[in-house]
Amino acid sequence: MKLLILGGTKFVGRHLVETALARGHEVTLFNRGRLNPEIFPEVEKLRGERDGGLDALRGRRWDAVVDTSGFSPRVVRDSARLLADAAGHYTFVSSVSAYRDTNVPGVDESYPTASVTDERLREAEALPQSELITAPFFGEMYGALKALCERAAEAEMPGRVLHVRAGLVVGPHDYTDRFTYWPRRVAEGGEVLAPADPARQVQFVDARDLAGWILDMAGRRRAGTYNATGPDYELTMGRFLEECKGAVGGDASFVWVEDEFLLDSGLQPWMEIPLWATPRGENRYLLSLNVGRAVAAGLRFRPVAETARDTLEWDLTRPPDAERKAGLSREREHEVLAAWHARRQGD
Repeated sequence: MKLLILGGTKFVGRHLVETALARGHEVTLFNRGRLNPEIFPEVEKLRGERDGGLDALRGRRWDAVVDTSGFSPRVVRDSARLLADAAGHYTFVSSVSAYRDTNVPGVDESYPTASVTDERLREAEALPQSELITAPFFGEMYGALKALCERAAEAEMPGRVLHVRAGLVVGPHDYTDRFTYWPRRVAEGGEVLAPADPARQVQFVDARDLAGWILDMAGRRRAGTYNATGPDYELTMGRFLEECKGAVGGDASFVWVEDEFLLDSGLQPWMEIPLWATPRGENRYLLSLNVGRAVAAGLRFRPVAETARDTLEWDLTRPPDAERKAGLSREREHEVLAAWHARRQGD
């Protein structure tokens, strides 16, 4: 398969390239050449900008395109329009954040998507995509923009677009640290603050599993919308942490702290305590989506312990002083645990 990847050097794109090459596919990358330009020397690299700099793509043909780097509906529309006659299939890597909310469990692909006013959309699309993702309002508009990107791609290539609503994507090269925090912290041992309750469901997908499935779907020219997260059984936070411990070793002991106490202590879900979906707000079931359609289409999941072990192994190759983008500092963790123990003793 002749494959064009828009992006291809950052996390999901990187795993897509590695998997595609291992399968013998012919890969072309299109990006600005600013992030990890030295990797994949054997791959054809076309340079350009998603914003008005697509000339390097003209006059070429591919079997399939995978768009890993689209955030602006205008940019995705322009790319899909240019490539509509150059490729038979287009995969857009979207997000489960595209849903209007996830305040009910088991949200499937028919659930309403997020929206944004025309005025806010004009504000977003007035910016180059490279500036949009750093704009102060980007976080609150991210889901709606992804949903509009899906519509833009579909409008240009109707019936030929695979919309991958990815959940939390994890594994080696995860620059967000939202999963990496846990195997690293568990490996350090001692008392580990864990967000209650241990029976709450969590979901994520290893980037390598996601990449392999995307390539399978592109090869079969499968279109439509899929919740691409997992696993294919109900994984609880308690089981996840025990799997991490079994994979990385150590003497970690988990201290399960009540949600209300964590919130009253000022701790933030997701980034400060990864995989903690607060019971307050509109996304309390973000980690319990219906993944049956993707599983039926062949999405498979490696063991959690393998993902944890491989992620820690990669993490240990990073400089010790590398910035960690998610997770509690040890000082803050000790402070909250001390307060929690004091409260328990006083009850």
